[in-house]
Amino acid sequence: MSRLLTLLTLGAAASTAACTIPTYEAEPVSVYQWERRQQAVEREQAERVRLCRITKDEDPRKEELCRGVSGDKD
Repeated sequence: MSRLLTLLTLGAAASTAACTIPTYEAEPVSVYQWERRQQAVEREQAERVRLCRITKDEDPRKEELCRGVSGDKD
């Protein structure tokens, strides 16, 4: 029983620690990698703008979704 409790505690600690460790993204080294990175940033921004545009004003997530989006209604 003690061993099971120890394993559960260690498992919980490991899963909590995994959530707090920041992810590391290496800097691109080639032109192709920079281009892919820039395209990914543009896609993410376009998705944020789309979500902000289609979210109804009474939705509680509206403020969070539209934060940092230019051209929002606020």
